[in-house]
Amino acid sequence: MLSYRHSYHAGNHADVLKHLVQVTILDYLLQKDKPLCYHDSHAGAGLYSLSSEQAQKTAEYQQGIARLWHYQPTSLPLARYVNLIKGLNPDNELAFYPGSPKIAALMLRPQDTIQATELHPSDFPILQSQFAKRRYSRIENIDAYAGFKAMLPPLVKRGLVLIDPPYELKTEYTDLVAGLSEAYRRFPQATYAIWYPVIERPAVEAFISAIVATGIKNQLRIEYCPYPDKAGFGMSGSGMLVINPPYTLADNMRDALTELAPLLAGTPVASPEDTRLLWQVSQLVGE
Repeated sequence: MLSYRHSYHAGNHADVLKHLVQVTILDYLLQKDKPLCYHDSHAGAGLYSLSSEQAQKTAEYQQGIARLWHYQPTSLPLARYVNLIKGLNPDNELAFYPGSPKIAALMLRPQDTIQATELHPSDFPILQSQFAKRRYSRIENIDAYAGFKAMLPPLVKRGLVLIDPPYELKTEYTDLVAGLSEAYRRFPQATYAIWYPVIERPAVEAFISAIVATGIKNQLRIEYCPYPDKAGFGMSGSGMLVINPPYTLADNMRDALTELAPLLAGTPVASPEDTRLLWQVSQLVGE
């Protein structure tokens, strides 16, 4: 099934969390001079117009990045993320929102490698065109998990692998666990950042337990839910499960989410204690 189009959801609260984590990890990796590899398993189109028919139909960005557009963050990770999005919109008008491969392209150096896979027949050529002139890039129209086998390990020994499936099919959870295990076997030095939706809490906890059960060490869970948990259809929030996280990431995310949570909350937050109920940063498996 290839019905999912991220253009309907670009810039929503889940994107804010995902890209906040991505930017913070990349900033840490870029502190060293040695080149790195960024691999994006479900890359999408790369860049999205918020005036498009799809974005306007759902207007999900209004509950996400739009709430931060005129806000001046105090925590360094949140400020770094917001300033990066603003740099893509130089007229001070929120017109475009980048996908994760575009964020990587904006941040990485010429010596760093970008790899991405995307199956959708409409999104792939848009994505591919953005990297046509970049020397160290490989953009493939293949399945994400076939991409792990074809493209990992890269020549360099450091990197970030971002895994962001659409979760259209029930099998995608088990496919992801198997694919992650294969990718980690090939490239154990990398940091892995896995996005997941919070739709039904029991299913989320079963998914997290399955990843813990792989035996892969050093797993950090970062989750933000601007809306209360509910049964059935509808996403109340999302999370990022990070393997081999930078040692600074947990504290960075606690600072950022303390500030971010009330800004994107679905209902007014009465107290700091209420804000704390919206998010969690927890070590699942140690080193």
